[in-house]
Amino acid sequence: MSDNSRGSSFMAQAFILAAAAIITRVMGFLYKLPIINMIGDEGIGIYGMGGVVYNFFYILSSAGLPAAVSRMVSARLALKQNGNAHEVFKVSLKFALIIGLISSLVLFFGAGFFSSLINSPDAYYSLIALAPTVLITSVLSSFRGYFQGMGNTIPTAISQIIEQIFNAVFSILLVYVLMKRTDDISIAAGGGNAGTGIGALIGLLSIMLIYAMARGRIFRKIKRRKSYAEYESKSAILKEILRTAFPIIAGTAIFSFTGIIDSLMVISRIQVGGFSYNEALAFFGLLSNKFNALTTLPVAIASTMATAVIPNISASVALKDHASVGEKTNLALRLAMIICVPASFGMGIFADQIYKLIFPGAPAGGYLLAFGFPTIIFLSLYQISTGILQGIGQVKVPVMSALVGCLIKIPVNYVLLSIPQLNILGAVFGTFVCYAVAAPINVFLAYRYTGAKIDFKGIFVKPLFASIFMSGICYVSYYLIYSLYPSNAIALIISIFVGIVAYGLAMLMINGLGERELRAIPLGSKLIGFKAWLFGEGM
Repeated sequence: MSDNSRGSSFMAQAFILAAAAIITRVMGFLYKLPIINMIGDEGIGIYGMGGVVYNFFYILSSAGLPAAVSRMVSARLALKQNGNAHEVFKVSLKFALIIGLISSLVLFFGAGFFSSLINSPDAYYSLIALAPTVLITSVLSSFRGYFQGMGNTIPTAISQIIEQIFNAVFSILLVYVLMKRTDDISIAAGGGNAGTGIGALIGLLSIMLIYAMARGRIFRKIKRRKSYAEYESKSAILKEILRTAFPIIAGTAIFSFTGIIDSLMVISRIQVGGFSYNEALAFFGLLSNKFNALTTLPVAIASTMATAVIPNISASVALKDHASVGEKTNLALRLAMIICVPASFGMGIFADQIYKLIFPGAPAGGYLLAFGFPTIIFLSLYQISTGILQGIGQVKVPVMSALVGCLIKIPVNYVLLSIPQLNILGAVFGTFVCYAVAAPINVFLAYRYTGAKIDFKGIFVKPLFASIFMSGICYVSYYLIYSLYPSNAIALIISIFVGIVAYGLAMLMINGLGERELRAIPLGSKLIGFKAWLFGEGM
């Protein structure tokens, strides 16, 4: 396979997952709006508290499996060992069932303990509701990792969208019904979290159906390629899964644990600054279900690229194609920054306007996004560089960088949260510092281990320059339109569209968008022709 076709394959997979991520994140915003309106900032704070503990158990049972399975499967398929690749899937599935069941039982029977641990006894019902979801997502992660390792991201994308649709429907429905019957926001928040499990279950059933449909083709390929490798034992595969997944889980769990630390510190340290428990809980709602939800939208795109890059780089490593590894490293980082840098700038300049549009019933908290938007860039860098490091087998590096970042975050949180004038901004600054430290460590070591030469100008300078240009155009555009027609929604939507065009033109002018990046997006071939016509040059 040529370098161009390999790059195109990676970008196609990344685009499919990115499209699914955008769809699911948008749906995630939409379904939370009526929930916030029904249970308020305090209720959504309880809802978020349950999510913090659930995420920790989800990571322990599921976070390492997709990356580990996709890496192991892609490496074996590159060497035409289809039988061993499928054996990896079967072993991972059994492992997922066991670890998922144990984690679910611990969360279910320990719900009272964990709700007390995070100083939020109201989160008890949310933890009970989320316990079965841990088992479901663990099994689901094994299926997704297998398909991603085969270079097929469509099953993951389809299951994610289906999962989010049913999550949205049942979360809203259960919150509505429970608020009508009990008028207890803690029980209603638990009902909202139960919708997450229902969505995950339907997502699992959908990907199992896709696997059943593809099973005949998978086994035909296994039969054809039996002679390419000897059979691997289940114990050897399990050891490799554990060896690969554990550092991934550890690194992700460290960051998840900081979410628990955030919840502990927000409630206790903000009260030190003179606020009540309910006020502190509302502040946590602003952080977890508004700021974090918004900033993770562009980051989700970087995460999908990390998911796509793992099997691609792993296959190149298995084939000892070092040039391709370096090329994909630069390409992945460049694509992530091309998307995430302008997204962060746009969110920063339009923070209040975005909150007014998305949360019309409870628009408080825009200042968090106005100050915290640079976090998006560093978090995206951390995610994509983690995918690169996992792809080349350096799975321990993200653990180290995560630990360093978190050790710095904790004292920053502790000090800043208790300052009354800062309150919840302290947690935002702490998160920024955490990733501003962890991401450069990851990126530096990714290039050191791959031996690639960093495309500093293409990855950082050009997107930053174009984003600054875009921000100025957006700012002027918004207030000009608003002065003519005072509607925040209309002025914001038009300004965002103007900003996208301005950013695209700026990137074309400085050659920040090459042929490969353009071919990765819809109508990319037409944009290639447009650039050649606009600047009178071929590509």
